[in-house]
Parts: sequence; structure tokens; C-alpha cells
Amino acid sequence: MCGIVSILDLVGDPQDLRRQALTMVKKVRHRGPDWSGIYADEHGILAHERLSIVDIEHGAQPLIDIRKRRVLAVNGEIYNHKELRARLASDHEFQTSSDCECILYLYDELDPADFLNRMNGIFAFVLHDPAARTWLIARDPIGVVPLYVGWDAQGNFYAASELKALAGVCTRIEEFPPGHFCLGHEKEKRFQRYYRPRWAEPGFYPAEPYDPARLRDALEQAVRRQLMCDVPYGLLISGGVDSSIVAALAARFRAGRVENDGRTPAWWPQTHSFSVGLPDSPDLKFARQVAEHIGAIHHEIHFTVQEGLDAISDVIYHLETFDVTTIRAAVPMYLMTRKIRSMGIKMILSGEGADEIFGGYLYFHKAPDARALHDETVRKIFKLHLYDCLRANKATSAWGVEVRVPFLDREFLDVAMMLDPGVKMPRNPAHPRPIEKYILRQAFDGLIPDDVLWRQKEQFSDGVGYSWIDSLKALAGREVSDSMLSQAAERFPVKAPETKEAYFYRTLFEHHFPYATAVDCVAFERSVACSTATALQWDRAFANLVDPSGRAVADVHQDGYRGDHAATKT
Repeated sequence: MCGIVSILDLVGDPQDLRRQALTMVKKVRHRGPDWSGIYADEHGILAHERLSIVDIEHGAQPLIDIRKRRVLAVNGEIYNHKELRARLASDHEFQTSSDCECILYLYDELDPADFLNRMNGIFAFVLHDPAARTWLIARDPIGVVPLYVGWDAQGNFYAASELKALAGVCTRIEEFPPGHFCLGHEKEKRFQRYYRPRWAEPGFYPAEPYDPARLRDALEQAVRRQLMCDVPYGLLISGGVDSSIVAALAARFRAGRVENDGRTPAWWPQTHSFSVGLPDSPDLKFARQVAEHIGAIHHEIHFTVQEGLDAISDVIYHLETFDVTTIRAAVPMYLMTRKIRSMGIKMILSGEGADEIFGGYLYFHKAPDARALHDETVRKIFKLHLYDCLRANKATSAWGVEVRVPFLDREFLDVAMMLDPGVKMPRNPAHPRPIEKYILRQAFDGLIPDDVLWRQKEQFSDGVGYSWIDSLKALAGREVSDSMLSQAAERFPVKAPETKEAYFYRTLFEHHFPYATAVDCVAFERSVACSTATALQWDRAFANLVDPSGRAVADVHQDGYRGDHAATKT
């Protein structure tokens, strides 16, 4: 990942604003510790902090079209950039081998919605066209990469990778919505949606039959695309089925260089894998099994409860949220990433997104029918930018590491989300045993150890060690009195916390971001086991629950179940 800060539609002295941009972009330098760049003219300023992953020698930004003088600052990766280059006219003068430079010339040839839908990647970018006195801002379809926009009192318009760069400067801040773009020449600067998948259309219910071979191939190709990398990379193995499948697929491509279709040996042929947990974590032993199975050099990272508690304030600063579930899961990931970077790893693959696509959270057992399940998976996918994508991206970017998420590859999504949602029902009569993500497990039967393949869902914040959440609650109980909680709505009239833990996180957030505009950018809804608020209607018992942990759905737990293979496998 990289960090960007842009100021557009300049009002005031351009030199003063340039100095301001340099101050602002320092706040996101953790995202790109490898190099700094800035472009400025009388109409716009683009500042960039680079994490070099592809074309590490020549890919410094902002990138400039030497003919049209357009300027580009990008945070992200375009996985199909070679294919896009091949389709461009031959008269463009590429200056680098960067995967992002093609955006400059796609803009030259196509309308924004057209070329954005041709890109397969994770990205947030600002393209400045000084000759036309206009600009284009866009964000990837699911929002894997963060982006915020803001306006100051003078009327300057800003875009930045993280909220912290804008807080205190802008009087109004908004999250830039995923799957949208915005054009600067229009009188009304409005967000325009370009990503409109068929499976997400209201009232549409997919009906494609389940084909395990097609599902396998689609995910394998997504993993292969996302191994595009000129630096050492690693694999996150949580001990659950999703990250384990991604790791095992990635291991298949370790010998050859993905960038040239495996024609030459890989630059980094040894696979390194990572897991994190308290010493008694249930996840660690399963992660160890997977790493041994795929032949990875495994690194098991332990943290103590106190180390986790000490990191909470820093984690909230980097995540820019006070959401309870997000913070619980982010602390171990934040601590693990620091160790990963210390070993020279700059990119990691992870398993985020599978639970949203396949109905993998435990509360999906309560789905009343297939249509309700499909609607909920769509809602979950389009809220990922507020929760799991935010956590994965910002917890890793805090240490200058990029996370990639193959399950959210747009081509894989079109395969997995067009399946008849009935096959995703955890309690499908056609399944030998009620278990979430059955079709994903079945499709990859034999790829990873059965004990992991058929292990029931464990939320990451639970799986790193059950005492972790208990310790967080105990800390909050010491810091927040009953009286303080009873007056929460008076102290926090907007998005008032309902528990002591939520209250504690909210106070830390407002210590770092004492601005109403910052609070407006934080997601806030009632949830159980990572559900949306809508899905709380599936079970009456959910109405009285305020703790979001997966343990709240106790009646669907299959304690100790690792797979009765005779009964489970078909």
C-alpha cells in the first residue's frame, strides 16, 4: 500500500498549500516508507508516499504522462496491467514498468466507467489534468483500499488515504464510496457508481448451479494474479479454512515467476507463512498443520494479553474506528505485521471476504431461506470497506506492509456470487452435516488437512485466544464506571456506545480525533457475530444481545468438531 494526499480546485496561495500538503502527507508515511514524491501547479497538488512492490526501481510517484502532462497518484495494485497495456494504442510513452501507469493512458482513450470496469485490482487514485483544469478520483469496487475526501473553510477540495491526514484541516470529511468515481469538471462534484454487478441488483437472485471445478479454477486464478510482486511476500494462516486455502493455492505457484507466466524461476521461491495468537490460542495448532502440509517456512508469533492491551490506543489511531469487533481483531494483526515487516516481508495474502461471499459467519445458520441469505451476503460484501477490509488494510499498512485478498477479486466474485444461494445455506438438507461454507470446503477437498478443511468457523478475535476478549472487557470495566455508561448518550449524542468496551474505545478514538467530522466517517450499527443490523431479525434472541462476538451464537457451535469425514465428505 501507499499513502496519497491531494489538494484540488485550489483556492489561495499554491505555495502555502504545497507546504500544507507536505505536512499532511507525513501523517500517512507509514503506508509508504520507501519514497516520497510531490507534484504541484496552480490548480492541483498530488503528494505520494510509496511502498514499492512492483517496479521497485522506477515506479516512484506521482506518475506523469509526458505528452499530455497529466499527473497520477495511486495507492494500490492493478493485477491485469499487462493485459491492459497490450490493448492500449501504441503511441503512449510508458516511463516505468509500474502496474499503475496504464491508468494515465486508459483515461486518455476511454470513459472512466469503461476503463475502471476493465481494471482488476485494488486501488484508490487521483488523476490531475492541468490542461483541462479537471481531475478524476476513483476507488476499487469493494473498497479494499481506503480513501477519504474533504473540504476546508476556503473551498479547497482534498483526497487522502486516511482520515488522519484530513482531520483538523477539513471542516467536512466523507469516505469516498467503493466502486465509484468523481469527475472534477462537472458542476456538481458527485460520486458516480461504475461497479454494478448483476448479482447485486435489487430483487435479482442468482441461479447458476454449483460446479466445484469452476469455483476452484476461479479462486486459483485470483490467487495467481495477486502474486504479482517484485519483493518478498508472505502468507497469513489464521488456522481457519479461508486463509489456509489461499495459502495452499499460493504455494502451488512458488517455483515460477508469476509476472512472466512461470517461464523463469521465482525471485522468492521459499514460502513464508505467519500466524498469531496467545500461547494457548486454538488457531495456532491448526495454522501449524497447514504450513507443514504446504511446505512453508512457518513463523508463529505469540503476544501476551498485556502487549495487546498496550497497543489498543495505537491500533485505534491507525484504524480510525471505534467499532468493537474491528478493534478486537485488529490488535493481533497489528502486532503480527510488525514482526512480518521486521523479517523483510512487504506483501501478504490473506483470506478476508470468504465469510461474506459464502455465508460463513455462525449467524448464517439462522437464515430463514436462500433469498435472505443472498441478500445478506450482498449487504455484507458492500460493507466490507467499513470493517474487515478497513482492519486488514490499515492494521498492516501501519507497518508498511500490503495485504491482498484473493477472495475479493472481482472475477472470482462474479463466479461465487452468481451461484444459487441455496447451496450456501449452512443447514442445507443436501449437505451431510450442517456447516457453513460447505461448498467451498468441498471444492477444495484434499488441498489442506481435513482437520482444518472441516473446522467450524472461529472469529479471528476469538481464535487468537479466548482470554483476549475477556481481558478487553475486564480492562473496559476498570476504565468505565456504571455511571459513565449510563450517561453515554449525553457525552456521545451521536453513535452512543452501549457497552463499557465500546465506551472505552470511543474515548480513545476521540482522543486521537476530537472532530465531529471524524465521527461521521465511522461505521455504527448493531451486530451479532458480524451480522448486519438487518439480519438481527432472524432470531428473537439477537434483540437482547449487545456483545458482537461469534460466541453469542452458541447454539450452532459444534465444539471439538473437526470433521467426521465419512459423514461429511461426498
